Amino acid sequence: MKAMEVMKAMETMKATAAANANIAIIKYWGRRDDRLRIPTNDSISFTMDDQLESITTVEFDHSLKRDMLVLDGRPATAKELARVSGFLDIVRHMMERPAHAKVVSKNNFPRAAGLASSASGFAALAAASARATGIRMDLKALSALARLGSGSAARSIYGGAVEWRAGKRKDGSDCHAVQLSPPERWKDLRNVIAITSSTEKRISSTDAMARTVKTSEMFTCRLASVEKRLRVVRKAIAGHDFEGMAQTIMQESDSMHAAMLDSWPPITYLNGTSLEIMRKVVELNQSYGRPVAAYTFDAGPNAHIYTTAKHESEVRKILAGMKGNGIEKIMDCRVGQGIRYPDSHLF
Repeated sequence: MKAMEVMKAMETMKATAAANANIAIIKYWGRRDDRLRIPTNDSISFTMDDQLESITTVEFDHSLKRDMLVLDGRPATAKELARVSGFLDIVRHMMERPAHAKVVSKNNFPRAAGLASSASGFAALAAASARATGIRMDLKALSALARLGSGSAARSIYGGAVEWRAGKRKDGSDCHAVQLSPPERWKDLRNVIAITSSTEKRISSTDAMARTVKTSEMFTCRLASVEKRLRVVRKAIAGHDFEGMAQTIMQESDSMHAAMLDSWPPITYLNGTSLEIMRKVVELNQSYGRPVAAYTFDAGPNAHIYTTAKHESEVRKILAGMKGNGIEKIMDCRVGQGIRYPDSHLF
């Protein structure tokens, strides 16, 4: 990474970083290179506020015989540790004096439930590990590094509206995210989240994505449509035009989940409550004769309903009527900041 320079080894090799989840409106679903996590298409998201936050402390210690990982107050599973250690190996390759690390991370929202916890988690891990080793990176290089842990983490490095560019190069050197519009420009945008299930999903995003690419006949058609939707959303973001992209946001979500359903065996993340929420959002828009809200679903059943401050209460009222009958919790998120470095550590 050309923007990187390695500083002289420091006595203290500990750092903490915080990052927020991002919720895509043009989805990342499919890779042209699994090892480098290079996506098949560009994607666009909004980074959420601190209600969807991951905080991670990393300390490299030459006395450690292996990496240690604590997630949300418990020792990590072997699978979780292997994934984090694999990412740290990339960082260690950049170091003058490689060392094992202790990593402590916490989320203030459910993991592996379709709320993009891997995006915020690996963005925070990338930023904390780079700073702990004394590696200086600009945001573009940090985004490329975070991508190697979790593809969508490339977008959580930035705040506001963000585009992750797939790039053209085989080595992934041009595969990173850029900020399209700062969070200050989107003070009126809301993401009303309906938690319909906080349990861990039965199939991981990585496995589901691979199955879709391999078996879905709709996947190739989807890619052609994505390019058209990207143009619509880029124009709407440049013009700060929510209504101009609302319908496209919903069509994009439907397209991704249709490709999953077309996979074999079929992949179904949405549940009955998810489908009912979709219906109610469509009815709300029909009552106005124009789109005032837009649903989108990541790899999970939890609904993200983008709307504006003017219509936030209406959306919340619709969801409140379903609380206890399919909806566990309702959250009102705003557009948030990118990576940051708290003064205190988790250990």
